[in-house]
Amino acid sequence: MNEGIKNPKLIFEERKAIILFLWLFNLMFYSFDIFYNHIRPKLNIEKSKFDPDEAGLGIWLYILVISMLPVAIYFIKKGNPYIVKYIYIIGYICIDIIDILMRYLGTNTPYAAGNIVEVLFVLFSPIFVNKKYFWVVSLGMIGKELLLGFILQDINVVVPTVIYVILSVIAYILLIRFNSYINSLTTVYEELRQKEKLAVIGQMAAAIGHEIRNPLSSLRGFTQLQQERYPNTNDFYPIMIQEIDRINSIVNDLMYLGKPRSIQFEKASIEEIIAYTLSITQQQAEGHQVTVETLIAGPLPPIDCDEKQLKQVFINLIKNAIESMPEGGMVKISVKVLEKNKMSVSILDEGDGIADEDILNLGEPFFTTKKDGTGLGLMVTNQIISEHKGEVTFKSNLEKGTKVEVVLPINQ
Repeated sequence: MNEGIKNPKLIFEERKAIILFLWLFNLMFYSFDIFYNHIRPKLNIEKSKFDPDEAGLGIWLYILVISMLPVAIYFIKKGNPYIVKYIYIIGYICIDIIDILMRYLGTNTPYAAGNIVEVLFVLFSPIFVNKKYFWVVSLGMIGKELLLGFILQDINVVVPTVIYVILSVIAYILLIRFNSYINSLTTVYEELRQKEKLAVIGQMAAAIGHEIRNPLSSLRGFTQLQQERYPNTNDFYPIMIQEIDRINSIVNDLMYLGKPRSIQFEKASIEEIIAYTLSITQQQAEGHQVTVETLIAGPLPPIDCDEKQLKQVFINLIKNAIESMPEGGMVKISVKVLEKNKMSVSILDEGDGIADEDILNLGEPFFTTKKDGTGLGLMVTNQIISEHKGEVTFKSNLEKGTKVEVVLPINQ
């Protein structure tokens, strides 16, 4: 359980666990201590004369332990129940060490101390689902016995030490299982949340894309007609057409998200797909003074794919590489066959690079590192490659550039 996140639900769950722990701790501590130190000696045949006021802390043991309860209640009411378990484990260890040293230090009495709540501390620790607390409890209990053994020079501490090691192993296994279960639930929740988000985006995208596409086509046609009629009267027509095409590209992404196209797998040549993509992006590259270098380790086998969708993927990726270098540079495209029937297409640019924390969010809806980006291009790219049973990876160094690698299966 992440103690840094002040989530009301997590606080509520922690509060329930703490209250249960406090009930069990106080019930077990006082029951065991009263029986062991008061009732048991009276049942002994030898009638052991035990005076709690003269052995160890005596009545102060109970006063110190009970004094932790109002502190715990205070923090629970303040909305910080996380600290309570640390107060109890550290407080108990300190009180117990003082009590035992007062009982045994300077005497010849064999070491035989402890309380059943120590077992509760260890075995209850997985309930909090917190590895830090688990290690505090386990190492605290084991360390307490070793410290007492060293001070008292008594070999009898070996037995409780071994017991706590065994209990700690059991508790750790339980903790790992709890963590695994919680992580699985979190993953499922995030997947459902992502699907719900995509569904909403898809509905919105379909509606917007449908309303924009028709007038956009008319606007482009009219602008192109005006340019053909009056080619020398206005230098802004090419810019207008270019911007209309950019809007149309965004609409295409929206339409894909709103209603993904069915994939028609056919044999296609990756060389032809890359060549087509370069022809589409050539004008943009020249405008940005970007040189594109292609290295194809051929001949390459054909791949089963939807050719149109892969063209859209590589157009998006190459455009991103070009736009990352507004002052010019080089884009290196490498195509090769990997082991285990896989093909790799990597695109390396010399742009500003992407921060590590941003790489984790690439492909998320509407997340973009570009000033005028929409965050839809990479989302569509990830979806298309996923439908092709492939994967996209990003590696980037700030001020040096970014490498995008697309790995696709080869089905021969």
